[in-house]
Amino acid sequence: MAVHALCWLALAQRHGHTGLTSDQIAASLESRPAAVRRALGPLRDAGLVTTDVGPGGGWSLRMPATTVTLADVYAVVEPGPAFALHPHQPRRDCPVGHGIAPVLDDIYDRVAQAVTGELSRHTISEVLDTLLTQHPLPIPWAGVPPRAALEPPAQAAPHETGSPRRGARATETSTETTKGKAR
Repeated sequence: MAVHALCWLALAQRHGHTGLTSDQIAASLESRPAAVRRALGPLRDAGLVTTDVGPGGGWSLRMPATTVTLADVYAVVEPGPAFALHPHQPRRDCPVGHGIAPVLDDIYDRVAQAVTGELSRHTISEVLDTLLTQHPLPIPWAGVPPRAALEPPAQAAPHETGSPRRGARATETSTETTKGKAR
């Protein structure tokens, strides 16, 4: 989710947007704004993105997308070891339990170094360029959805809906007469 959101922010910047709201990012992710805030919060804390309030505010990349590597993102979103060992110490008097941790630690460290090395060779900008050229939209892109298009419609008050609540009488807003008599 984090790389997707960062690519979306980079694309928005390329098209002149200074920031995107959580709603605008969530629309691309088919997710909820709260999930976007949870995903981007640690990236903000790490200095990869920033947030601004007010008109034109929202989430934006703090540095050029050409300098943010996937290893930078991975280090934030997956801060622990790539592979976990036993959740508890194995039996020390077992021939496997006695030596399994140091053997797996060595293997897992080499795998983590390989993963980090590969991720460090790819930037958000490169991922965005690759996906735009190798997997272009089959239809014309409408652009970043405007903020107003993503705002939920205002909830009408019950008396404004035109239909009374079940079991309640409709409240008249004006005096009407029927055959000369007030209703």
